[in-house]
Formats: sequence, C-alpha cells, structure tokens
Amino acid sequence: MFTKKITKQSYNKAEQKPIIRSSICTGEKVAGFKDLKTGHFTEVMAIKSNKDLDSFLEQYDIEVAEIKTEY
Repeated sequence: MFTKKITKQSYNKAEQKPIIRSSICTGEKVAGFKDLKTGHFTEVMAIKSNKDLDSFLEQYDIEVAEIKTEY
C-alpha cells in the first residue's frame, strides 16, 4: 500500500569500495564498504533477495559493475 522513499546516501569513493560479503558455508550475504587503507569492512545491510541488492545499489548510487563479492 505504501512504499518507502529511498534516501540517497553517499560514501567516500576515494577511501572505500562497495563489497558484497558472502559466507561460503551458509550463503548469507551482507552489503557494505571496505576501507582501502585498513581493510576494515563496515556492514550496511543484509542481502536476502535481489530486491535488497537493488535497494542498496539505488541508495548509494552504485552501478552493478562496481560491486565485487568477497568470500
């Protein structure tokens, strides 16, 4: 009935890159950003379906080709 408006957010493209972190055992996926200097991963949201992934990409204005999957 009601749809949520997705608010655009930004991240530091010079210091962070978008990553999908996936578990080999369970297949659980988490979207977030990895710091290029320290390697620290900051979780943003759980990815349970393609709809969640699309929401993450739209929220941070990321192209599908930019995002990598890390195991």
